[in-house]
Amino acid sequence: MTDESSVERRARRTGLENFLAGWSFTLGGSLFAAGAFLAQTGAELVIVNVTYLVGGFFFSLGGWLSILASAAGSRARASALVLFVGTLLFAVSLVAAFVEGFTPRQSNTWIWFPDMAGCVCFLVSGHLAMLDVGYGRIRIRPGDPDWWIAAVNQAGSYLFLLAGLAAFVRPATSEPVNVGLVNWGTFAGAVCFAVAGIIQVCVFRRWSRGTANRWDA
Repeated sequence: MTDESSVERRARRTGLENFLAGWSFTLGGSLFAAGAFLAQTGAELVIVNVTYLVGGFFFSLGGWLSILASAAGSRARASALVLFVGTLLFAVSLVAAFVEGFTPRQSNTWIWFPDMAGCVCFLVSGHLAMLDVGYGRIRIRPGDPDWWIAAVNQAGSYLFLLAGLAAFVRPATSEPVNVGLVNWGTFAGAVCFAVAGIIQVCVFRRWSRGTANRWDA
């Protein structure tokens, strides 16, 4: 096997970062989906919250790895940065969910508002990703797996936003606007991110086989 150039080493590292990011989003999405399902079926609140919190960790890890895997100054880097900020805002909401005895106002301030801000960050990140894979425009490119990753993630972001809007706690009742929509919207959005993560992992595996054959030649 010939010595690798710096470009080849960078390509391998970027590929590995994308691979790990894909698995992180797959795990994060899967755990978020599990948390939403547990909430809908009446599981203990602490179990639901822990499941969400661990899922949020993997979302943040995936966001950080996406920053490392993208080129400085690119739309992909901007998309990853905004996504990572969104995961940190989600983390505030997820940690605050462990606090008991919040008033509706406190719940909306510490749980709902950071969650909504995170949803907006995810939507902005997804828009930048769609521009990136569309070379500056929003295009439909079904033959490009990177487009599918961006498009499926963006669909998940819209579902998260819908769930977030329904999670607003009404002061008059101290209950969310629509609990079912919160849980099923979160579930569907999380599944989208898990599916996009699987696609990302598969893209890396196909890419790595091709580069390995080239470097071994």
